[in-house]
Amino acid sequence: MGAPATAPRVREIVEAAVTGAGLVLDGLEVTGSGRSTVVRVAVDLADDDAGTLDLDRVGEVTRVVSDALDAADVLPSAYTLEVGSPGAERPLTVARHWRRARGRTVVVRRTDGRTLTGRLEQVGDGDVPDLVVVPVTSPGKGRRPVEGAPVTLAWDDVRDARVQVDLAAVRDDDTDEDATGSPDGAGRG
Repeated sequence: MGAPATAPRVREIVEAAVTGAGLVLDGLEVTGSGRSTVVRVAVDLADDDAGTLDLDRVGEVTRVVSDALDAADVLPSAYTLEVGSPGAERPLTVARHWRRARGRTVVVRRTDGRTLTGRLEQVGDGDVPDLVVVPVTSPGKGRRPVEGAPVTLAWDDVRDARVQVDLAAVRDDDTDEDATGSPDGAGRG
């Protein structure tokens, strides 16, 4: 980007476009300058949006952001726009991230150096939420995970945390089907 003074203007334009599309701006990065300028935009669902951030919604917000940037003419004529979600194993850095991760597996590094892995059960409603994580350990291949007693953490007890991709639920769904691919074993004849 040519002048650093344009960075706040780019954020203002992108944030307005993303919000107008019903999403939340989760991150913005502008790198390079001139023809090699890259604008990376991370979007997420609003707290009250029970839907999913699918490719159609990402495509829609990409068009909206591109049109807004082009109309404002704050970037060089040629730039690369990359729009996506924060990712499956996103870091949990603000209360909104924690609320959206309820029910998912999280890995929490505590300020005392210990690590806690488990299902995020509860997030307090205040700006400084209490977190309840049910520890889950895997006893080995072919055995069901073991749940421990719920652990309540204060926000100040968390050094960092991230969502962990949990494929166990997918495997559990697959084991309900027999070799025919039918949950009741009837198959197609």
